[in-house]
Amino acid sequence: MSTDQKLATRKVTVVTGASRGIGAALLTAYRELGHAVVAVSRSIAPSEDPEVLAVRGDLAEPGVGARVVEQALERFGRVDTLINNAGIYIAKPFTDYTDEDYEAVTGVNLRGFFEVSRSAIAAMLAREGGGHLVNISTSLVDHADSRVPSALASLTKGGLNAVTRSLAIEYAARGIRVNTVSLGVIRAPSYSAETRDALAELHPLGRMGEVAEVVDAVVFLENAPFVTGEILHIDGGRSAGR
Repeated sequence: MSTDQKLATRKVTVVTGASRGIGAALLTAYRELGHAVVAVSRSIAPSEDPEVLAVRGDLAEPGVGARVVEQALERFGRVDTLINNAGIYIAKPFTDYTDEDYEAVTGVNLRGFFEVSRSAIAAMLAREGGGHLVNISTSLVDHADSRVPSALASLTKGGLNAVTRSLAIEYAARGIRVNTVSLGVIRAPSYSAETRDALAELHPLGRMGEVAEVVDAVVFLENAPFVTGEILHIDGGRSAGR
Protein backbone atom coordinates (compact mmCIF):
# COMPACT_ATOMS: atom_id res chain seq x y z
CA MET A 1 0.00 0.00 0.00
CA SER A 2 1.36 3.41 -0.96
CA THR A 3 1.79 6.26 1.50
CA ASP A 4 -1.15 8.11 -0.07
CA GLN A 5 -3.37 5.03 0.31
CA LYS A 6 -2.37 4.64 3.94
CA LEU A 7 -3.19 8.28 4.61
CA ALA A 8 -6.55 7.89 2.88
CA THR A 9 -7.55 4.92 5.06
CA ARG A 10 -5.97 6.01 8.35
CA LYS A 11 -8.62 6.93 10.91
CA VAL A 12 -8.64 10.24 12.75
CA THR A 13 -9.85 10.74 16.31
CA VAL A 14 -10.55 14.00 18.13
CA VAL A 15 -10.04 13.89 21.90
CA THR A 16 -11.14 16.86 24.00
CA GLY A 17 -9.63 17.51 27.41
CA ALA A 18 -6.53 15.75 26.12
CA SER A 19 -3.75 17.41 28.11
CA ARG A 20 -3.88 15.18 31.20
CA GLY A 21 -5.59 12.29 32.96
CA ILE A 22 -8.12 10.29 30.96
CA GLY A 23 -7.74 12.49 27.88
CA ALA A 24 -3.97 12.09 27.72
CA ALA A 25 -4.31 8.34 28.17
CA LEU A 26 -6.89 8.19 25.38
CA LEU A 27 -4.52 10.08 23.09
CA THR A 28 -1.87 7.43 23.69
CA ALA A 29 -4.34 4.57 23.25
CA TYR A 30 -5.67 5.84 19.94
CA ARG A 31 -2.18 6.37 18.59
CA GLU A 32 -1.51 2.74 19.49
CA LEU A 33 -4.62 1.82 17.49
CA GLY A 34 -3.02 3.57 14.51
CA HIS A 35 -5.26 6.62 14.51
CA ALA A 36 -4.07 10.14 13.95
CA VAL A 37 -5.25 12.23 16.90
CA VAL A 38 -6.44 15.81 17.25
CA ALA A 39 -5.78 16.64 20.91
CA VAL A 40 -7.78 19.55 22.31
CA SER A 41 -7.26 21.43 25.57
CA ARG A 42 -6.96 24.94 26.93
CA SER A 43 -3.36 24.24 27.93
CA ILE A 44 -2.08 21.57 25.56
CA ALA A 45 1.48 21.82 24.26
CA PRO A 46 2.48 21.23 20.63
CA SER A 47 3.33 17.63 19.78
CA GLU A 48 6.45 16.37 18.06
CA ASP A 49 4.44 13.45 16.67
CA PRO A 50 3.33 14.39 13.12
CA GLU A 51 0.24 12.24 13.63
CA VAL A 52 -0.91 14.34 16.60
CA LEU A 53 -2.35 17.81 16.07
CA ALA A 54 -2.55 19.80 19.30
CA VAL A 55 -5.31 22.42 19.26
CA ARG A 56 -5.39 24.89 22.13
CA GLY A 57 -8.81 26.30 22.89
CA ASP A 58 -11.60 26.67 25.45
CA LEU A 59 -14.60 24.70 24.21
CA ALA A 60 -16.90 26.92 26.28
CA GLU A 61 -16.20 29.78 23.87
CA PRO A 62 -18.48 30.07 20.82
CA GLY A 63 -16.82 28.89 17.63
CA VAL A 64 -14.01 26.87 19.21
CA GLY A 65 -15.68 23.49 18.59
CA ALA A 66 -16.11 24.28 14.90
CA ARG A 67 -12.50 25.46 14.68
CA VAL A 68 -11.26 22.17 16.13
CA VAL A 69 -12.97 20.17 13.41
CA GLU A 70 -11.87 22.60 10.70
CA GLN A 71 -8.25 22.15 11.76
CA ALA A 72 -8.69 18.38 11.89
CA LEU A 73 -9.96 18.38 8.30
CA GLU A 74 -7.22 20.73 7.12
CA ARG A 75 -4.49 18.56 8.64
CA PHE A 76 -5.84 15.03 8.21
CA GLY A 77 -8.77 15.29 5.80
CA ARG A 78 -11.34 13.42 7.88
CA VAL A 79 -12.83 12.79 11.32
CA ASP A 80 -13.80 9.24 12.29
CA THR A 81 -14.18 9.39 16.07
CA LEU A 82 -14.89 12.18 18.54
CA ILE A 83 -14.36 11.61 22.25
CA ASN A 84 -16.09 14.28 24.31
CA ASN A 85 -13.88 13.93 27.37
CA ALA A 86 -13.62 17.58 28.43
CA GLY A 87 -15.82 18.37 31.39
CA ILE A 88 -16.13 20.46 34.54
CA TYR A 89 -17.46 19.27 37.89
CA ILE A 90 -18.13 21.68 40.75
CA ALA A 91 -19.39 20.14 44.00
CA LYS A 92 -21.60 22.56 45.92
CA PRO A 93 -25.04 22.58 47.51
CA PHE A 94 -27.48 23.70 44.83
CA THR A 95 -28.25 27.08 46.40
CA ASP A 96 -24.54 27.89 46.69
CA TYR A 97 -23.93 27.71 42.96
CA THR A 98 -23.19 31.09 41.41
CA ASP A 99 -23.98 32.35 37.94
CA GLU A 100 -20.26 31.97 37.19
CA ASP A 101 -20.39 28.30 38.23
CA TYR A 102 -23.37 27.75 35.96
CA GLU A 103 -21.66 29.40 33.00
CA ALA A 104 -18.45 27.44 33.55
CA VAL A 105 -20.11 24.03 33.81
CA THR A 106 -22.68 24.45 31.07
CA GLY A 107 -20.13 26.17 28.84
CA VAL A 108 -17.85 23.13 28.66
CA ASN A 109 -20.27 20.29 29.36
CA LEU A 110 -23.05 21.47 27.04
CA ARG A 111 -21.86 24.17 24.61
CA GLY A 112 -18.52 22.45 24.19
CA PHE A 113 -20.22 19.13 23.46
CA PHE A 114 -22.78 20.70 21.14
CA GLU A 115 -20.45 22.71 18.93
CA VAL A 116 -17.68 20.16 18.43
CA SER A 117 -20.16 17.27 18.00
CA ARG A 118 -22.27 19.18 15.48
CA SER A 119 -19.21 19.91 13.35
CA ALA A 120 -17.78 16.41 13.72
CA ILE A 121 -21.03 14.73 12.69
CA ALA A 122 -21.31 17.07 9.71
CA ALA A 123 -17.80 16.05 8.65
CA MET A 124 -18.68 12.36 9.00
CA LEU A 125 -21.84 12.81 6.95
CA ALA A 126 -20.00 14.67 4.20
CA ARG A 127 -17.54 11.81 3.84
CA GLU A 128 -20.30 9.18 4.03
CA GLY A 129 -17.95 6.89 5.91
CA GLY A 130 -19.79 6.66 9.19
CA GLY A 131 -18.19 7.53 12.49
CA HIS A 132 -18.32 7.26 16.25
CA LEU A 133 -18.98 9.64 19.14
CA VAL A 134 -18.10 8.73 22.71
CA ASN A 135 -19.24 10.95 25.57
CA ILE A 136 -17.90 10.85 29.12
CA SER A 137 -20.59 11.10 31.79
CA THR A 138 -21.05 10.25 35.48
CA SER A 139 -23.04 7.57 37.27
CA LEU A 140 -24.33 10.29 39.63
CA VAL A 141 -26.88 10.90 36.89
CA ASP A 142 -28.37 7.45 37.60
CA HIS A 143 -27.69 7.16 41.31
CA ALA A 144 -27.68 10.44 43.25
CA ASP A 145 -25.76 10.43 46.52
CA SER A 146 -26.45 12.84 49.37
CA ARG A 147 -22.72 12.85 50.19
CA VAL A 148 -21.82 14.13 46.73
CA PRO A 149 -23.55 17.38 45.66
CA SER A 150 -24.02 17.06 41.92
CA ALA A 151 -26.89 19.18 40.62
CA LEU A 152 -24.97 20.89 37.80
CA ALA A 153 -23.21 17.64 36.90
CA SER A 154 -26.58 15.89 36.70
CA LEU A 155 -28.11 18.74 34.73
CA THR A 156 -25.39 18.64 32.08
CA LYS A 157 -24.17 15.04 32.04
CA GLY A 158 -27.74 13.78 32.28
CA GLY A 159 -28.32 15.70 29.07
CA LEU A 160 -25.38 13.88 27.47
CA ASN A 161 -26.88 10.52 28.43
CA ALA A 162 -30.17 11.50 26.84
CA VAL A 163 -28.66 12.94 23.68
CA THR A 164 -26.51 9.84 23.28
CA ARG A 165 -29.63 7.78 22.65
CA SER A 166 -31.23 10.48 20.53
CA LEU A 167 -28.24 10.88 18.21
CA ALA A 168 -27.64 7.13 18.07
CA ILE A 169 -31.11 6.65 16.61
CA GLU A 170 -31.01 9.75 14.41
CA TYR A 171 -27.80 8.69 12.67
CA ALA A 172 -27.85 4.89 12.89
CA ALA A 173 -28.86 4.53 9.25
CA ARG A 174 -25.91 6.74 8.24
CA GLY A 175 -23.38 4.53 10.01
CA ILE A 176 -22.63 6.92 12.88
CA ARG A 177 -22.61 5.34 16.33
CA VAL A 178 -22.98 7.30 19.57
CA ASN A 179 -22.15 5.89 23.00
CA THR A 180 -21.38 7.14 26.50
CA VAL A 181 -19.04 5.91 29.23
CA SER A 182 -20.53 6.77 32.62
CA LEU A 183 -17.94 6.94 35.37
CA GLY A 184 -17.62 6.56 39.08
CA VAL A 185 -14.73 8.32 40.78
CA ILE A 186 -11.48 7.74 38.90
CA ARG A 187 -8.19 7.83 40.81
CA ALA A 188 -6.21 11.06 40.42
CA PRO A 189 -2.79 11.99 41.84
CA SER A 190 -4.26 15.04 43.55
CA TYR A 191 -6.36 12.98 45.99
CA SER A 192 -4.95 12.74 49.51
CA ALA A 193 -4.88 9.39 51.31
CA GLU A 194 -7.85 10.42 53.44
CA THR A 195 -9.82 11.56 50.40
CA ARG A 196 -8.99 8.35 48.52
CA ASP A 197 -10.43 6.23 51.34
CA ALA A 198 -13.66 8.24 51.45
CA LEU A 199 -14.07 8.15 47.67
CA ALA A 200 -13.38 4.42 47.53
CA GLU A 201 -16.25 3.82 49.96
CA LEU A 202 -18.69 5.40 47.51
CA HIS A 203 -18.38 2.32 45.27
CA PRO A 204 -19.80 -1.13 46.04
CA LEU A 205 -16.52 -2.65 44.83
CA GLY A 206 -14.75 -0.67 47.54
CA ARG A 207 -12.25 1.20 45.40
CA MET A 208 -11.91 3.99 42.88
CA GLY A 209 -11.58 3.30 39.19
CA GLU A 210 -8.34 3.57 37.27
CA VAL A 211 -7.69 5.65 34.17
CA ALA A 212 -6.67 2.49 32.30
CA GLU A 213 -10.12 1.00 32.97
CA VAL A 214 -11.80 4.01 31.39
CA VAL A 215 -9.51 3.74 28.37
CA ASP A 216 -10.30 0.03 28.04
CA ALA A 217 -14.03 0.85 27.98
CA VAL A 218 -13.65 3.50 25.28
CA VAL A 219 -11.47 1.24 23.15
CA PHE A 220 -14.04 -1.56 23.57
CA LEU A 221 -16.73 0.74 22.19
CA GLU A 222 -14.44 1.80 19.36
CA ASN A 223 -14.09 -1.84 18.36
CA ALA A 224 -17.76 -2.79 18.86
CA PRO A 225 -19.55 -1.92 15.60
CA PHE A 226 -22.87 -3.42 16.74
CA VAL A 227 -23.06 -1.18 19.84
CA THR A 228 -24.75 2.21 19.69
CA GLY A 229 -26.91 4.20 22.08
CA GLU A 230 -25.16 2.51 25.00
CA ILE A 231 -24.53 4.05 28.44
CA LEU A 232 -21.62 1.91 29.63
CA HIS A 233 -21.06 2.21 33.38
CA ILE A 234 -17.49 2.06 34.62
CA ASP A 235 -18.38 2.90 38.21
CA GLY A 236 -17.64 0.04 40.56
CA GLY A 237 -21.35 -0.76 40.82
CA ARG A 238 -22.55 2.69 41.91
CA SER A 239 -25.30 2.89 39.30
CA ALA A 240 -26.70 -0.47 40.45
CA GLY A 241 -27.31 0.80 43.99
CA ARG A 242 -26.02 0.31 47.54
